[in-house]
Amino acid sequence: MILLNKFMSLPLEKQNAIVDGALISFGTNGYKKTSVSDIAAAAGISKAMVFHYFGTKKALYLYLIELSGTTFMDEISKKLDKSVTDFFDRIRLAGDIKLAVIQQHPGMLSFFKNMLHENDSEVRQDIRNLLADLNVVKFQENVVFEDMDTSKFKDGVDLKLIVKMLTWMSEGYFTDITGNADADLEAIDVFYKEFLDCLTLLKQVCYK
Repeated sequence: MILLNKFMSLPLEKQNAIVDGALISFGTNGYKKTSVSDIAAAAGISKAMVFHYFGTKKALYLYLIELSGTTFMDEISKKLDKSVTDFFDRIRLAGDIKLAVIQQHPGMLSFFKNMLHENDSEVRQDIRNLLADLNVVKFQENVVFEDMDTSKFKDGVDLKLIVKMLTWMSEGYFTDITGNADADLEAIDVFYKEFLDCLTLLKQVCYK
């Protein structure tokens, strides 16, 4: 895409400022209520430059979905130590990587929440298509289960159910954080420490 090439030619610091401003705008107000003026103000650029780089609000929104998903997956693919075969230790390592990404782009939290619940007809099907193309669920399963040592678990423990429990727990607290206007990186750090405590507890319960 020619327009996106213009955006990608910007210095990385400027790209990040635009991305972070757009993430925060969409994450705060959702797709429909977010205006190009909101995005421009948050990103520190003019409305004309938003159109110059992305063409439309929709194109920018879809770009952010793909960018966010691929950023998490690329970082995990590059940095996850697959020699760690303990189930809970590997989840912790993946969590550390995700936390580092969120610390760099805090707006991704609220953006993801709003995106997953976005019902605007202009983007609803595009969201589904993009998420299907990214295949995040399959990626997560590969991260958790590839070359995993399952011998430490008690008989009858359903590993996929454990993963679901951890996902539900994360999503619940994630909703609390993004629903709080005063939430910040400190709140995220507190949550992550509690998440690690839960991992330790599950490890004690599920291992022999």
